[in-house]
Amino acid sequence: MTAINNTQFSSTVFLLTGIAGHEDIHIWLSIPFCLVYAISIVGNSVILFIIKTDSSLHEPMYIFLSMLALTDLGLLIATIPTFLGVFLFNSREISFNACLSQMFFVHSLSKIESSVLILMAIDRFIAISNPLKYTSILTLSRIAKMGLVGMLRGVAVILPLPILLTRYRYCQSNTLSHFYCLHQDVMKLACSDITVNSVYGLCVKVFTVGLDSFLIFVSYVMILKTVLGIASRTESLRALNTCVSHLCAVTVFYISDIGLALIHRFGSSSSHLLQIILGYIYLLVPPLINPIVYSVKSKHLRGRIIKAFVK
Repeated sequence: MTAINNTQFSSTVFLLTGIAGHEDIHIWLSIPFCLVYAISIVGNSVILFIIKTDSSLHEPMYIFLSMLALTDLGLLIATIPTFLGVFLFNSREISFNACLSQMFFVHSLSKIESSVLILMAIDRFIAISNPLKYTSILTLSRIAKMGLVGMLRGVAVILPLPILLTRYRYCQSNTLSHFYCLHQDVMKLACSDITVNSVYGLCVKVFTVGLDSFLIFVSYVMILKTVLGIASRTESLRALNTCVSHLCAVTVFYISDIGLALIHRFGSSSSHLLQIILGYIYLLVPPLINPIVYSVKSKHLRGRIIKAFVK
């Protein structure tokens, strides 16, 4: 019986969707998407290269930024094959196992990025509240341990989801809402009782994204309290200015992540277009915005990038 079930699952095929109803112009729509992919990959790769090769950037803030860039690159690499297949070659089919693999990488990398964002919030708090001991508190070994814990957490909380999905039968419509696989999207296609996946998925969202966003909010309350205690207004503004890039990254990531989760869980069929738009924002906007914002706002990093390209 197990062998029969495994054969059934491996032969299950899902259909990915680009922009429903506009399949005839997918080749033209692929141009801006390809541009976004290219800018995002180049931007994050340049940041990783500059931070790796410039020893003056081997500071906690830039090490955390390299973690963020690496996570964004992982998300792009995990989804670019299906993007090219759907938009350029009209190849919408994806096998059950391939879909679960992509789903695992997309969700685990998303949770790792959430962990990195909270680590960056802690970094900003320590830098502002205790600047003299900043580098002695955030040593390389501690940063490595924090990054490892964030990575293991992302993998551990997501791993049960694809395993649980293999227990279901899929006899309903096999059309997904996006050009990549999401848990909440695949789960709805099962014709079995999906209560376990639904409850577990909600718990994961609450205790990762929900908890992380709350802790980031608390850290910024503490940062604001520290900044208000600084006598010089110029120094206060300078301290807050170092947080602008991180706030942009946090805002884009959590609004798209929470919005997509809510629209999939509670949205009606009338909000299908909004679901598609949020799916694109969730996947493509953070990797595009993060390197641009950090390059513009960080004078030190911007100078190194300009110097490298001028050379």
